[in-house]
Amino acid sequence: MPMVDQTLGGYDPHAGINAHEAGRPQRIPVPSLLRALLSEHLDPGYAAAAAKRDRPGAPQTGRARVSNWVWQALAALLVATVFAAAVAQARLVAPGVSAAQRVLAGSVRSEEATTSDLAARRNALTAQRDDVQRRALAENATGQRLLANLDRLSLAAASTPVTGPGLSLTVTDPGLAPNLSDVSKQRVAGSRQIILDRDLQLVVNSLWASGAEAISVGGVRIGPNATIRQAGGAILVDNNPISSPYTVLAVGPPHSMQEVFDSSPGLRRLRLLEASYGVGVDVSARDGLMLPAGAARDVKFAKKVGS
Repeated sequence: MPMVDQTLGGYDPHAGINAHEAGRPQRIPVPSLLRALLSEHLDPGYAAAAAKRDRPGAPQTGRARVSNWVWQALAALLVATVFAAAVAQARLVAPGVSAAQRVLAGSVRSEEATTSDLAARRNALTAQRDDVQRRALAENATGQRLLANLDRLSLAAASTPVTGPGLSLTVTDPGLAPNLSDVSKQRVAGSRQIILDRDLQLVVNSLWASGAEAISVGGVRIGPNATIRQAGGAILVDNNPISSPYTVLAVGPPHSMQEVFDSSPGLRRLRLLEASYGVGVDVSARDGLMLPAGAARDVKFAKKVGS
């Protein structure tokens, strides 16, 4: 008779096993935690509580039912009190918030008016200075050569207004964005703002490569220091917000510009957005385009490139 293993409660692990199988390691059946997690979705404690609840028992007494109703009524009263306090607080704060918004809006409008007046005064003084400068330089050949050089540099610096033929490009978003969340790096699914800053940047670079001599975006002249960037749901051109429809004007030879621009990366991206999202794209050659002067900034550091 084989020896009984006391640790297994009298069970002989080698009973009924031949000589080959008796020498192999034996596995003791232990419940698997991973198998239990995958198969038993309800904790045993919850299962026992549900079984106890479903088990028929003695009906509640009238006193117990009244106690339950009282506790439910107190809970409902507490919730109603919290909501009433929140509504009262919102109504109390609302006038102050509205007043602060009106003050801020008035301050913004006042600053905008002041900025517009100062810009108009600056433009008038700049025009007077240019007129005096031209009259003084036009008296001799040396001055005329210097004046021609200044005109060339002013065109490159976008510091003077420009009028002439060129291309007019109008890009229209299919709708407005639902909020002002940051979408500068991706086109969010469901958002109605499709045109981003990188699209307008590519269009402007394509127009330069097509032979444009001067460009404006949304009425803002593009110069060496001008930037097109995203700020939340708005596009800023030289820190001036613009909105759809976005108008891009480029002064230059219209026919040769259009031939090159039709196969440029900028227009190809706009056509792709037009087919994919319903963006409106209109390109036409026009005469008499008027581009304003760009903002003049002091240059503190410069390096001459080439001869």
